[in-house]
Amino acid sequence: MTVERGLRGIAGFLILLSVALGYWVHAAFFLFTAFVGANLFQSAFTNACPMMAILRKAGFQDSKGPVRIARDLPARS
Repeated sequence: MTVERGLRGIAGFLILLSVALGYWVHAAFFLFTAFVGANLFQSAFTNACPMMAILRKAGFQDSKGPVRIARDLPARS
């Protein structure tokens, strides 16, 4: 798995978790949702994210170029 995919997965999980906690436990958990969103926003411009460094140390690889998604692949016959 690449660093970029791992980062999106972790961020999505943390956002869903904090929204659920904010709804069922305490509204202050919505602040964590805002923190994750703000961190993703700033990393889009600076390309610096602490979680990316953690994932690299955990053994995740950087992508080797553009990621091909299913709609870009030729159709199977």
